[in-house]
Amino acid sequence: MSIRRLGSWMPLGGVKPLPPGTTVEDVAAELRYLMSRFHVLRSRVRLDAEQHPTQEVFAHGEIDLDLVDADGEDPAEAAARVRRRYAETALDLAAEWPIRMGVVLDRGRPTHMIALISHFAVDAHGAQVMLDDVAARTTTPVAGTSPLEQAAWQQSAAGRRQNDAALRYHESVLRSIAPSRFPAQPAQTEPKIWTGEFTSRALPRAVARITARTGFDAATSLLTLFAVAQARITGVHPVVLRPMVGNRFRRGLADVVCTVTQAGLCALDVADAPFEEVLARVKRTTMTAYKHAYHNPFDLEELVTRVSRERGVDINIACFFNNRRGESPTAVATGATTATAATVPAVAEMREVLPDSVFRGTVTGQKPMRRTFARVEPDVADAMRLSILLDTGLLSPADGQAWLQEIETVAVEAASKV
Repeated sequence: MSIRRLGSWMPLGGVKPLPPGTTVEDVAAELRYLMSRFHVLRSRVRLDAEQHPTQEVFAHGEIDLDLVDADGEDPAEAAARVRRRYAETALDLAAEWPIRMGVVLDRGRPTHMIALISHFAVDAHGAQVMLDDVAARTTTPVAGTSPLEQAAWQQSAAGRRQNDAALRYHESVLRSIAPSRFPAQPAQTEPKIWTGEFTSRALPRAVARITARTGFDAATSLLTLFAVAQARITGVHPVVLRPMVGNRFRRGLADVVCTVTQAGLCALDVADAPFEEVLARVKRTTMTAYKHAYHNPFDLEELVTRVSRERGVDINIACFFNNRRGESPTAVATGATTATAATVPAVAEMREVLPDSVFRGTVTGQKPMRRTFARVEPDVADAMRLSILLDTGLLSPADGQAWLQEIETVAVEAASKV
């Protein structure tokens, strides 16, 4: 669904310099290993008349390994060019495997490997498991519940019960919330799609202080900061967010190579309470959302359409939050990402680096999509990086920038009091 909506095959991966002495056959052997070991790389998608997909796993097949001669060009630049071509060329998931791999040759010597895999096939954790297996050339059976076994379970009585429970939860939220996440905009502004990035040295220090002083984990703290800042900027209560949930806390999915990430749905009451109470509210609500973030997405889409029709208004829940720093729902449940009192930064240290914060806005070429996607990116040096992608028909670039900057403000306020 996301691939069709965004018009991208959502490739993960990149360019890897090859050690001296690497041969083309070495890279071909790696591609052969990947295709032989992992079901998702031997999968294609069949669409029915209603565009609903069926995933088909093949027992055998063929795939090309591209050989690209640098032909006098800097091999690194040639590899970057191939990567761009791979990423920007549409992938037909019904006719092609969800992986593209190539080798750049400099006077016949392999110098760089390019490998991109569709997010349809793997999420970030699945990709890391895949890389670990490749490095070790693991030959023991693949761990966990395979994609085919997952599909069988999802169609079983137990799987249908999980889906039904998830839909009942989502319906209860859909019937209780305001139809829009944002105040009405006077008009769609240019650019249609806008992205912003905010880097803060104060924010990781504030989060470390909050987690050490309150006992709440970093993932819950960050989600709370996003929600409080959103409420301040938009004035819409409760805040409704769709956190991206890595369902690997479910039995058999911990180290499976596939995509098991889905968006949850939660209505967060972040108004009129001390920050520690808001943290407790958010944790309770999000744990319920994580539990129900395993469902048939087409069933949810039909549910949103039906409830919108019955309420007589278009309900827009496309406001997503993705914490890409690695704090999983399992870590949230155990408090594994909580800082210790011994490492808590001083308030003065946190405030001293506030002037180092930097905001940068950019424009994308994507078409309007009635969505907002906020992320906590992997940390850079001793700073934290936030990003946002928004449809300016929902929220203006000025408000998007204010939202990211308000997160830092809320964090520093809260960390100064705990």
